[in-house]
Amino acid sequence: MFSGSSAVDLFGLDPATWTRPALHAGDRVWTETNCYVDLWVELLPALGHPAEAALAFTVLQDFEGDHFTFFKFPLDDLRALFGIAVQELAIYDSVETHTLEQLRRGRPVLIEVDAHWLPDGDPAYHRQHVKTTLAAVALDPASRRLGYFHNVGYHVLEGENYDGLFRSRVASGALFPYVEFVKRDGKALAGEALVAASVGLLRLHLKHRPAANPVTGWRVALPLHFERLAARDMDFFHLYAFNLARQLGANFEMLGKYLSWLGAHGEDGLVEAALASRRVAEAAKTLQFQLARMSHRRKFDATAIKLEPMEADYAFIMSTLAARFP
Repeated sequence: MFSGSSAVDLFGLDPATWTRPALHAGDRVWTETNCYVDLWVELLPALGHPAEAALAFTVLQDFEGDHFTFFKFPLDDLRALFGIAVQELAIYDSVETHTLEQLRRGRPVLIEVDAHWLPDGDPAYHRQHVKTTLAAVALDPASRRLGYFHNVGYHVLEGENYDGLFRSRVASGALFPYVEFVKRDGKALAGEALVAASVGLLRLHLKHRPAANPVTGWRVALPLHFERLAARDMDFFHLYAFNLARQLGANFEMLGKYLSWLGAHGEDGLVEAALASRRVAEAAKTLQFQLARMSHRRKFDATAIKLEPMEADYAFIMSTLAARFP
């Protein structure tokens, strides 16, 4: 908890006692998804909302030729379900100053930062400069401490990491980061109204689902991808794996969690689709390990990659949902 005279602390949390929400606990196939989804998975329960209700958008993921859609909570969905408006924060003074002002108004602040300064288990910490997004919910400029949600938890940074995160932007000519703030000024739904609204969003998103099976698209593109992987080092492979295997697998793990949530709230006929979503998540993790071994050995064999079971599960999931929620 932050208690200094200059401090603002929206929730009074302690990293040592913060309990991960259900979507970040239990038998996860993919411990992390991507920074933006994981941020909201933590932040929404802190605001009093079930993040599961907002996962209908996971049916939209497509194969984009060189990556799977970087899936994110649509801001319109957050407003419709929870009365949350996410707006761009105009930065013309220091990020620290603007963050403090919005926190004083009770608004979490989402900041694009350099993971180099995040001592929360991020592999880039003090090693690489990588863009990521955190949700600032507590700040004390006097003691140089920041409380924030990032990846799968609530964390606090201070000292040189605080200076690096905020003060490195002060240099003349430095670009301002992209920053948003979370304004809670709408009506938040609950109970049956929340379930009904979530199902309504699912029906809407299903109308815009991919026209073709995205797993098939990946299978067709794999020979070209192997050529690229063969010409690059393991650092490139890790970026490739994050944007393909992990985004696909993590997205479908979240879809499975969503279908289970719907089932627990009265929407029947979804058990098999939820299990198929879990299988896609598991198969994507297995495939990532296969690709890692191939990249390490510099030997690539497209015939050893079996994507057909994932293709079949994807087709089953979408046909089931389209029939159940026309």
